[in-house]
Amino acid sequence: MAKKRILSGIQPTGNLHLGNYLGAIRNWVDLQEEYDAFLFMADLHAITVPHDPKLLAENTYRVAATYIACGIDPDKATIFVQSHLPAHAELAWLFNCITPLNWLERMIQFKEKAVKQGENVSIGLLDYPVLQAADILLYEPDLVPVGEDQKQHLELTRDIANRLNFQYGSEEAPVLKVPEPMIREAGARVMSLTDGTKKMSKSDPSEGSRIDLTDPPEVITKKIKRAKTDPQRGLWFDDPERPECHNLLSLYMILSGQTRAAVAEECRDMGWGQFKPLLAETAVAALEPIQKRLHELMADRTYLEQLLKTGNEKAGAIAAETLTKVKDSLGFSVPL
Repeated sequence: MAKKRILSGIQPTGNLHLGNYLGAIRNWVDLQEEYDAFLFMADLHAITVPHDPKLLAENTYRVAATYIACGIDPDKATIFVQSHLPAHAELAWLFNCITPLNWLERMIQFKEKAVKQGENVSIGLLDYPVLQAADILLYEPDLVPVGEDQKQHLELTRDIANRLNFQYGSEEAPVLKVPEPMIREAGARVMSLTDGTKKMSKSDPSEGSRIDLTDPPEVITKKIKRAKTDPQRGLWFDDPERPECHNLLSLYMILSGQTRAAVAEECRDMGWGQFKPLLAETAVAALEPIQKRLHELMADRTYLEQLLKTGNEKAGAIAAETLTKVKDSLGFSVPL
């Protein structure tokens, strides 16, 4: 029996951080054993906000290398670059023509980012959920690993697929497969070190809010030492009045590989002065092999280029089939 397919991607903007690793990539490492995994660098999404063109390509290679350094096996997962496959942009345009504008205007992330960007907000920022739908539906995945904050975007993807199927397909012969969300509870939402109520993010202007996967040990230790805490002694999970405590305990639990019960027992009588060095030591040890492998991969550009060429070819063949199905359903003529 063929494996079920999953698909996910990350924007190559800045350095990937602990939230990217624990909330997404580490999950993919586990899933590649059971599923047919398609993982890509979402570089078309990276330009919906101001970016440095001198860094875009380099960051794309770095994300690919990070996938592998974190444990993604190119022999088990298909790794490819979004912008290298024109089918993404073409299918997004076709979807634009069947997607009601009000579906996009109600997207929460657009509203939040539009407020920050003001008059500089682009059509791309409004429209990127449609491109995201194209990214997903091109590969007809069965499941899409998403965090809680991305559930709305996946629901839009499902709405677009259902709309196309209803208008241009039939119940017996739908044009597109409608994927289901896959939400992992543990580590699905890693929070900021400076505000336990906000998700750890590359876009946060404060470097101290996140631990980058490339941070050296002394920087990791400094960031954890300065992480926001509270004056209470004793550490425990799930206190709504102590979001930072819950976040740091969760990080320790995941990075140390211990159970929730074991961490709760170990840390219940600790003060922050005792716990933070323990967390820092654990984080440094967990990231050391990733950093070593990442350095080796970035020094071998030929290997990365060949890996992406292979991934692009495999992904491109599937994307072309899906795009053809959609164009046929919409009534486009076959090229001579």
